[in-house]
Amino acid sequence: MAWTQHLRIGDADVYSLTDGQFRLDGGAMYGSVPKVLWERGAPADDLGRICLRINPLLIRLGGKNVLVETGFWDQGGEKFEGMYAVDRDETVFRGLSALGLAPDDIDLVVNTHLHFDHAGRNVTLTGEPTFPNARYVVQKQELHDARHTHERSRASYVPGYIDPILDAGLFDVVEGEHELLPGLSVLPLPGHNLGQQGVVLRSGGQALVYAADLLPTLAHAPYPYIMGYDLYPVTTLETRKRYFPQWFEEGAVIATPHDPDVAFARLEAGKKGGFVAVGLP
Repeated sequence: MAWTQHLRIGDADVYSLTDGQFRLDGGAMYGSVPKVLWERGAPADDLGRICLRINPLLIRLGGKNVLVETGFWDQGGEKFEGMYAVDRDETVFRGLSALGLAPDDIDLVVNTHLHFDHAGRNVTLTGEPTFPNARYVVQKQELHDARHTHERSRASYVPGYIDPILDAGLFDVVEGEHELLPGLSVLPLPGHNLGQQGVVLRSGGQALVYAADLLPTLAHAPYPYIMGYDLYPVTTLETRKRYFPQWFEEGAVIATPHDPDVAFARLEAGKKGGFVAVGLP
């Protein structure tokens, strides 16, 4: 199916885009959850990897074009792309073009965090900012951590798509919850790392949340389904318990960064407590 999907949230138009597919180890994606449980909905290949999608979001609000996530790093080379089974069946650029937009038309880029599968398209193949007229919004903690990596975090960051934005002075570095436009804010969602942020849109009595890797796919909605990649898994659990009930109560639309099949969902009460995520019809 064509991936690009549209929702109207109050005065905003929201489009789910894609930058293709890739694969990660299923056990790492589900942490302590046994394979016999997670493989029901996420079948693994012969290397134990499950299919994920890269799902940027375009929000058009108040005459501004806001791109949440830029896409998967495209300069890793053949070995890198083979390891992650990258399949660029679609790109964020084709999605924007279908909406009549070029990279120059983007006013704001939100980097939920600076991992290569989220911020990898920050720069072009020649190392120039991909979205030259945009400010790139990132949490202060995340920019610090991306530039001061350690053995557990180093593989997730590539200076090649971070330093050019920094050198060009295009980062808008924020701390904590911060309003980008009336009705549109970033919200710290720590756990996957300390500086992760989500995006919250509230307009016309409706709400939408881009949950970043607090909820990488719909299948991760149950509280214990926390990635082995998370640096602070107990913090992830605490953040989920703080915000999932709020998003459920207000009926917020949820967008995830990596669900391979569904663009938009809502949280519903689970039969055994907690929540499950159900795609919108």
